[in-house]
Amino acid sequence: MESSPESYQVFRCRLCGAPVTETFVNLGMSPLCESFIAEDGVDAMESYYPLHALVCGKCFLVQLREYVTPDDIFREYAYFSSYSSSWVAHAKDYCVDIAKRLSLGRDSLVIELASNDGYLLQHFPPLDIPCLGIEPAINVAKVAIDKGIPTITEFFGVALARKLVAEGKSADLVVGNNVLAQVPDLNDFVAGIAIVLKPEGVATLEFPHLERLIDENQFDTIYHEHFSYFSFTTIQILARRHGLKVVDVEELPTHGGSLRVHFARQGSQRTATEAVAALLARENAAGFSELGFYTGFGDKVQKTKRGILRCLSDIKDAGGRICGYGAPGKGNTLLNYCGIGPDFLDFTVDRNPYKHGRYTPGMRIPIFPVEKIDAVKPDYLFILPWNLKTEIMHQMSHIADWGGKFIVPIPSTQIVDPKKVQS
Repeated sequence: MESSPESYQVFRCRLCGAPVTETFVNLGMSPLCESFIAEDGVDAMESYYPLHALVCGKCFLVQLREYVTPDDIFREYAYFSSYSSSWVAHAKDYCVDIAKRLSLGRDSLVIELASNDGYLLQHFPPLDIPCLGIEPAINVAKVAIDKGIPTITEFFGVALARKLVAEGKSADLVVGNNVLAQVPDLNDFVAGIAIVLKPEGVATLEFPHLERLIDENQFDTIYHEHFSYFSFTTIQILARRHGLKVVDVEELPTHGGSLRVHFARQGSQRTATEAVAALLARENAAGFSELGFYTGFGDKVQKTKRGILRCLSDIKDAGGRICGYGAPGKGNTLLNYCGIGPDFLDFTVDRNPYKHGRYTPGMRIPIFPVEKIDAVKPDYLFILPWNLKTEIMHQMSHIADWGGKFIVPIPSTQIVDPKKVQS
């Protein structure tokens, strides 16, 4: 396993404090994945940072160094959750299910951390359940506030948790979907959850599962906005450190394969389901508690890069026209690591109007509304948010009318005929 260069100042694990020196995968230099470029900034310089993921030999947390602060990244953010129909549906199903499971009602309080544009909390008021969002991105939080969802525009941690409790706002349920990876100070964040929870309250955190990232070669889910990447093994260590216990775990298909982990206070009467022991045993058998297990992922990523570039080069050499679909954060990791620019993709499209007229960071690929696809009729659509490939291929299956096909890059390059999707 490759060690970090000696010139790197050894940094300490953001969870356990041990020195971290071993490489998980090195994706080279990359700009911030959500820093989309406005028209007047196309010729300006752009900051690049190492995208070098390391693994702690003590708690096995896979992590990036903190090159930029959350304040730099998240005070104005380009990601709005509501632009994915399937994600909103996923959130609604969760709200209905968890409300029944925890017997939530008008005397309860749900607090969501990183509540984004209200995509999830909007489903609680119709159930007559009070809720509160915490979202530091002011431009995104405004959308939720305009929907009538109470939202605090601050970063969550111990200080805010204590303030909320002092105001009488302890939570029956704390929700955190795809935020844990984006927190550089893990201990402050999780300690805050323990503080704001009622004695028998529950916190559920969803995050991409490191097992799936490794097994399915999802290297593009690594980017600077994601400071950490979690196995269930490491999550157990994190919980114990802050007086919490894991009482349930669900494996979800979202974001290429995620976990939804249910936490309670150590003193809670809640007990762990069989799923907890089963997943721990599976990870232990796979080797997640052995540093050598993490060896070799970088080689697999390099092989995937070569496969993607071969596919695109063959299409271009044959005179084919390729356009992108989507402008997600993960897509920018893939584009920059593979060196895929306008020489391969004429443009990309996105449902989020915030990104229209802008360019992808680093590679400077122009972003247009989805309607651009029908106007241009490209030979291939390169699906960047591959975790939504089923939704996208059904939405865009009409490209079969002009003989268009889809390219799905992860876990390995695949060309899909829309006629098969239609059938």
